[in-house]
Amino acid sequence: MAKRILSIKKRKQDSHKGDYGHVFVIAGSVGMTGAAYLASQAALLSGAGLVTLAIPKSLNPIMERKLTEVMTLPLPETKEQSLSRSAYSKIRDFSKKCDCVIIGPGLSQNRQTQTLIRSLISGIDLSMVLDADALNALSGHLSILGNTCYAQPRKTLSGQRGRCSTVITPHSGEMARLAGLRLSFVNKDKKGVAKKFATEYNVTTVLKGYKTVVAAPRKEIYINSSGNPGMASGGCGDVLTGIIGAFLASGIDAFKAARLGAYIHGLSGDIAAKAKTEISLKATDLLEFLPQAFKKVYK
Repeated sequence: MAKRILSIKKRKQDSHKGDYGHVFVIAGSVGMTGAAYLASQAALLSGAGLVTLAIPKSLNPIMERKLTEVMTLPLPETKEQSLSRSAYSKIRDFSKKCDCVIIGPGLSQNRQTQTLIRSLISGIDLSMVLDADALNALSGHLSILGNTCYAQPRKTLSGQRGRCSTVITPHSGEMARLAGLRLSFVNKDKKGVAKKFATEYNVTTVLKGYKTVVAAPRKEIYINSSGNPGMASGGCGDVLTGIIGAFLASGIDAFKAARLGAYIHGLSGDIAAKAKTEISLKATDLLEFLPQAFKKVYK
């Protein structure tokens, strides 16, 4: 399975950090700094050359301690210590330096923050991964997704990286809310639901869970085989989001980035479960064992 789906190129001897993409993570709020940490750290461990985390300014000291190699961008916040809509201009300006944006982990459902999220999804000209609170913000506003794919390839300092694209990473409950379906219906036909949503909204859809389904707008389907029940734990999805973001930033196309991400994520969980058992498995264990997962498939 690994040989069939994974083909990451070896790094050239004369490469530099700009060759591997700059991931811009927009995540975190009071009580949810862990989500921001997990997504950012996963992006670094998955090969991103640079990672910057946009965070409410009062939480910046916490994240600077937790994330040694990740840069931070402290931004205006609401009274609830989530990102304020007044942060829009700074975020959009900074995004011009980046190759991929991750939006959602731990951002909260504060009304101002949800409005900001929708503005960012429609206003940033970058490939993006949308998860968690970004998916909550999209519920009832799916027309926004029509503005996330751009016709012209984006050029960066390290060369042309291909067309902008969007990846969403819902679990079954989030998928049900997005599509206006019953949860039972989604669980009975995950493949069909993911395929229809991907085609209708032109987004690569990663429907998480047992045998995660990855569906591309052009009707390609991948069913993931790695992973275990121990990964049904808070924060594991944030790790997947970071992995996919790193792959997108490096120039891998969205469908391949999503299916590689799902496989590596699950493989890391399988290695971790052998070492720590499924019962004790937690999201930071996935980070710990990501290098071993890459070692198994990176030739």
